[in-house]
Amino acid sequence: MSEDPVTINELAEKADEYLHETTLTPEEYEALKQSVAELTPIFSAENSYFVLGSYGRPEIHRLQLVKDRLNRQPDAYAFLMVDIRSEWTNTYLKFRLLADYTDLIVGVAEHAQGGFLVEQGYFTALEEYFAKTHVFKREYDSLDVDSIDTGIDIDNPYSGMQTAIFEMLDDTGRLCQWKSEDDLVECAKALVSGQK
Repeated sequence: MSEDPVTINELAEKADEYLHETTLTPEEYEALKQSVAELTPIFSAENSYFVLGSYGRPEIHRLQLVKDRLNRQPDAYAFLMVDIRSEWTNTYLKFRLLADYTDLIVGVAEHAQGGFLVEQGYFTALEEYFAKTHVFKREYDSLDVDSIDTGIDIDNPYSGMQTAIFEMLDDTGRLCQWKSEDDLVECAKALVSGQK
């Protein structure tokens, strides 16, 4: 991103804006101060990637796979939300601040279950997030039911809202479809090569 590191005052101002009528508690302010050092890699890397998705056991393995692949390029920093301090009690605020300061948001979509649906709502509702979002969408056509480890309905894995989001991203060239983990790695490689 090659910007100057963020200051605690800048983070606190954004936090106050995002919390609307409420303010940070003293504990939240202290956690925010502690987080400034953790955010340094986002600013010092040429390309930073905020990798989002479901945190179930099989799904988080694939998130780590994408994170690892993105981190293999020189001067890159890819991370999951859980990689940044657990002291943050307000996950909405944590998501917003991380999304603000990251170059690209990378979603790994596998189904309509879990908290990732909330983040998908944010990155489509807020233009500044949508403009830097890429999604790797799992496809289930022609997959053997026994090879699917998430326990979802393969005939209807996504909600209608997700489908609309996928179509918008596809129209802008920011949707990559995958079936296997090898395909998922190819999506990550294509994202990196598209930035060069």
